[in-house]
Amino acid sequence: MTLETLAAVIGSPIEHSLSPAIHRAAFAEAGVDWSYAAFDVAEGQGAQAIAAMRVLGIGGLSVTMPHKHVVAAAVDRLDPAALALESVNTVSWDGDDLVGSSTDGAGFVAALDDEGVDVADSRVVVLGAGGAAKSIIDALGRAGAAEIRVVNRTAANVARAVVLAEAAIEGGKADVSEADIVVNATSVGMGVDLTHASVDDLPCSAELLKDGQVVVDLVYHPLRTAWLDAASAVGAHAIDGLGMLVHQAVLQQECWLGTRPDPEVMRVAAEAELASR
Repeated sequence: MTLETLAAVIGSPIEHSLSPAIHRAAFAEAGVDWSYAAFDVAEGQGAQAIAAMRVLGIGGLSVTMPHKHVVAAAVDRLDPAALALESVNTVSWDGDDLVGSSTDGAGFVAALDDEGVDVADSRVVVLGAGGAAKSIIDALGRAGAAEIRVVNRTAANVARAVVLAEAAIEGGKADVSEADIVVNATSVGMGVDLTHASVDDLPCSAELLKDGQVVVDLVYHPLRTAWLDAASAVGAHAIDGLGMLVHQAVLQQECWLGTRPDPEVMRVAAEAELASR
C-alpha cells in the first residue's frame, strides 16, 4: 500500500486560505498520491512547525503570516529570493535538507507573463512597501525591469524595499501616470463590494491611470476591485491578484514534486472556492 505524501500550509489565522483548494485540485489533476492540509500555527511557533516537518516527514509546506521570517531562520538553506528577503513561503526537501524558497515574486512575474506582459525594460510603480511589495520588487529586479518606483507613506519602509533591486528608487503617486506597469501591493480595496466602493477604496487617484498601461491589483477578494474597474475604464490592461496566488502555488509544487501543475486547473479551483464564500 502506498501512503499519501502530506503537504500543508501553516499560518495564523488560516481558515480563509485558498491554498488547500488550489493544491488539492492540482494534485488530483496530476494523479499524484499527495494530500494537503491547513494547520493553524500560533505566532512564535513557526520553528516548531519546521521541526515537526522533519520528524513527521511532511513532503512540503506553504508558509504564510506570521511565520515567513521565522521559518527562513529554521531551514537548512535558502534560495536567492528567500535569502534577499529573509522570508520563506515554501519549504521543500533536497535530500535530508530543508530548503526555504520565496515564490511570491516569481509568481507575480509569471502571472504577468501569462497575460502577455513582459516586465523586462518596463517602468514600474509599486504602491506599497510591505512583504508582498518587497517580493515583487525583488522579482522585478531579477527580471530586468528598467525602473521600479516604490510609493509608500513611511520613508523607512521604502528605504528597506528599494535596496532589493538596483533599479528601485523612492517614488511618488504622480509617477503612476508615467509608468508602463502599476501595481497595487497594499490592502486598499480588500473586502469592499463594488456597489459600495468610493474614492477611499483606490490606492491612488484614477485620474493618474491611462490607456495602454498594465494595472495590477494584488487584492483578490473581491476579484474585481474598484481599482481594476477604474483601470479598465481608461483602457488599461487590468489584471487581478489571483494570478499571482496561483502562479506562486505552481512554483511551490515544482519545488515539491519537480513537475509543473496546470495553472488553469488551480485558478478554476480558486475561483470556485471564492464564489462559495
